[in-house]
Amino acid sequence: MRAAGEIERQLGILKRGCVSLVSEDELRKKLSRGRPLRVKLGVDPTSPDLHLGHSVVLTKLRAFQDLGHTAVLIIGDYTAMVGDPSGRDSTRPQLSAEEIEKNARTYQDQAFKILDKSKTELRRNSEWLKPFVGEKLLDTLKRHTVQQILAREDFKLRLKENSPLTMLEILYPLLQGYDSIAVKADVELGGNDQLTNLLTGRKMQQDAGQEPQVVLTVPLLVGLDGVKKMSKSYGNAVALTDKPNEMFGNIMKISDELMFSYYELLTTLSMTEVRAAHPMEAKKRLAQTLVERYHGATPAVAAREYFESTFSNKKFPEDAKEIRMEVGMSGSASSTYWSSYLFVINAVSSRKEAQRLIQSGAVTIDGEKLKEDVLIDEYLRARKNAATLALKVGKHKFYRIKISSL
Repeated sequence: MRAAGEIERQLGILKRGCVSLVSEDELRKKLSRGRPLRVKLGVDPTSPDLHLGHSVVLTKLRAFQDLGHTAVLIIGDYTAMVGDPSGRDSTRPQLSAEEIEKNARTYQDQAFKILDKSKTELRRNSEWLKPFVGEKLLDTLKRHTVQQILAREDFKLRLKENSPLTMLEILYPLLQGYDSIAVKADVELGGNDQLTNLLTGRKMQQDAGQEPQVVLTVPLLVGLDGVKKMSKSYGNAVALTDKPNEMFGNIMKISDELMFSYYELLTTLSMTEVRAAHPMEAKKRLAQTLVERYHGATPAVAAREYFESTFSNKKFPEDAKEIRMEVGMSGSASSTYWSSYLFVINAVSSRKEAQRLIQSGAVTIDGEKLKEDVLIDEYLRARKNAATLALKVGKHKFYRIKISSL
């Protein structure tokens, strides 16, 4: 039996940043028994790259590990073939077995940058779902109603909009729920969009004669834009595989308000200390902490030094991307406007964005603002014999333009 004070200490750590806890009393009771809990996290390897949004629930799982509990990481190699419908307004494209296997290996490599591999039980749900579908699915279907499944908001929306909803997607919560039975989960973690699936697991455990799992959900991390959830498709994500300097710089872009959310969800650092620090120093500490997690201490220190020398001290980075520009003939890069050139070198997403940045003074060449969107040939004639241009676009994009004559 654990002492009451130790139970409350663990509860305080585990509840940090959570959205739903079903229920706190049940979790307190499980903690009081003094044995390590089996804490389940199921993930479908539907994409190869993880970002900080994915790391929120992994960070919570690591918190359980650090308190002496067992992390049960389930790679959904079977359920990935079905596709989790949670939060989806359309059916996911089906992946091949080869794609799933490749993604699974990548996911494991990246997940163990957060989890303690020596304290993690790694399972694949094809181990029990293949026989389950063949032997027990029909009996399970008898115990769950159509009303229960179609009460989900995402299913309601798709039915209302006459968007396809496959029978496999309707069965998905039951497959995920059976994972909990197979590993005898005490606790299951997930994003808040997973709540319905996780609660289904509770009911299925009760039907199977097991003590129902506690359900703990975490919020969906807001992306760099400060509006939408973090997603690669929204262009607001920080990938776990981003290079140290890129990761550090991207984290420094977030607002002060969002920074506190990142601290709460992605670290175990004291929020009291964070709020007492100067916002700029706090943000640098956050960026360094996260870069260190995914790349190590030395690259994290180097990334901070790079950021401070480049942005705080206004030093043009030595490793800026080098681009060659040929001049002197019709059709060359120099015969276009600067706005078109910025689009061609992928410094902006559109010429319109380039024009807006130029008008606002956010494009500089050799430290001087580009005053208007002129032809590059005209600009170079005014800069006689210029061989190299140090081009800065916005706050974080640097290019060294090498000029050569044809």
